[in-house]
Amino acid sequence: MNEARIIPPRPRDRLFAVVTLVLAVLLLPVAFARRPGHARELACGWALRMRFPAEDLTGLTDGAMAAFTAARTEALWRHGQLIGLTSGYRDPHVQQRMFEEEVRRSGSPASARMLVLPPAESPHVKGIALDVRPYEGARWLEEHGARHDLYRMYDNEWWHFEHRPDSGGVPPRRRPHPGHAVEATAGGPERGQGHVIGK
Repeated sequence: MNEARIIPPRPRDRLFAVVTLVLAVLLLPVAFARRPGHARELACGWALRMRFPAEDLTGLTDGAMAAFTAARTEALWRHGQLIGLTSGYRDPHVQQRMFEEEVRRSGSPASARMLVLPPAESPHVKGIALDVRPYEGARWLEEHGARHDLYRMYDNEWWHFEHRPDSGGVPPRRRPHPGHAVEATAGGPERGQGHVIGK
């Protein structure tokens, strides 16, 4: 993975993963009594809610929610990896505010698009985008996410994944940054050639 802003592994992340897995194992009998066919998923969900209490999964499309739930369940049970959500669905007003703040910070709409898209273009507003943590969880999702139609989309954002069931298990072409899609549709330069054209 060649991206900017890599967060180095922290010993406490591994400890949190072990504790969360042990908690899921302890919750398994209760989950089995509640939903025998989905006990592992339910126990995993309970344990992850305790580990990431501030997560908000509301607003994701049904498909994105199901894919994310299946992926993080597999990650925890098979590989002892945690995948937490830092940002999923965003209200259009929130996305607009984020875009405007990035324009002020970076100096132009074109440079802002390298990190934040306006609401009409944002996959977060559509409910299909997932910003995940920690870094090791994102690495797991990059390696195994295609089984769940979850794909890393940008070179400059190791944390950003999208639910793309229409890709048929083939990863969509990764773009250098969020604004790159605008270049391609506006007849701008191809990947790695030139600058971003803002609107």
